[in-house]
Amino acid sequence: MLEIATLRGCGTALVTPFNEDLTIDEGALRRLVEFQISEGIDFLVPCGTTGESATLSDQEMRRVVEIVLQAAQGRVQVIAGAGGNNTAHVIKLAREYEQLGARGLLSVSPYYNKPTQEGLYRHFRAIAEATSLPVIVYNVPPRTAVNILPDTVARLAEIPNIAGVKEASGDVSQIAEIITRVPPEFKVFSGDDSITLPVVALGGVGVISVASNEAPRQMTALTRAALENDWDEARRLNSELFPLMKANFIETSPGPVKAALAMMGKIKEVYRLPMVPVGGQTKEKLRAVLVDLKLI
Repeated sequence: MLEIATLRGCGTALVTPFNEDLTIDEGALRRLVEFQISEGIDFLVPCGTTGESATLSDQEMRRVVEIVLQAAQGRVQVIAGAGGNNTAHVIKLAREYEQLGARGLLSVSPYYNKPTQEGLYRHFRAIAEATSLPVIVYNVPPRTAVNILPDTVARLAEIPNIAGVKEASGDVSQIAEIITRVPPEFKVFSGDDSITLPVVALGGVGVISVASNEAPRQMTALTRAALENDWDEARRLNSELFPLMKANFIETSPGPVKAALAMMGKIKEVYRLPMVPVGGQTKEKLRAVLVDLKLI
C-alpha cells in the first residue's frame, strides 16, 4: 500500500520506448528508469498519456509496469496509469497492477463518451471500491472533453482511497478552488509543468511532469525549491526550464519529448500510429533548447 502521506515532489510521466518493429524496447525502458532514479526523481508514472497508453494492449501495459517496478527495485514509488472510458475494463487493469506490486494508480477521466459529473463520480468510486490501492484522479479536459469540476473532486476526496488529483485543466482558479475544498491530506498535483509554481504556492504537493523525462534533476530541484518556500531558486529554475516546458508541446505530446530523448541518445524516435514523428522545425527548436540546457 502506498504511503500516500509521503507522495510529493516531482514524478515523471514516463515515455514508452519502442523498437523499430514497434515492440516495446525493454532495455531502453530499464535504462530510462535508472536515469530517472540516478537524477533524483521522486516517483514514476508509467502508462499515462505520455507513455502512449492508448496504443498499448493490456498485456503490454502490464509488461511496462512490471519492467518499471523491477528496474526501480523499491527505490522510488511507482504509480501506474489505469484509465479509460470503460469502467469495468479499468477495474480489471487496476486489479492486475495491484497484483504486480504497483503502489498506486493514476486514472484519467473517461474520454469520448462524455459522462456527466455524476457519471464521473460513480466511475471513480467504482474503481476505488474495487482495489485497495490509492487512486489519483487525472483531469485533462483538452484530451477527454470532460472537466472534473471542483464539486466532484470534493465528493471524490471523501472516498478513503481516492488520494489525490492530477490537475491538467490549465485553470489555476479551478485548482485553487479544489485545494480550498479538499482535506489537507488530499494530494493536488499540477498536470502542467508550466504552472507547477502557482499550484504549489496554492497548496499543491508537486507535479506529474513531462519535462522531467529530459531533465529529471532540474525539474525535481524546481519542485523541491517551491515546496521548501525557496521561491527565488524556484523562479530561477522555472525561467531556465520554461523553454523546455513549452517546446515539449509545440506538437502533440509525446511527440516532442520522444524526439528530444532520441537526440539525447536515450531512446529511438519511434511512435505508434496515430502518433507520427515531429516536423523538422520542431526538432530544430528542441535541439536548441536541449543545447541551452546542456542536455546534449
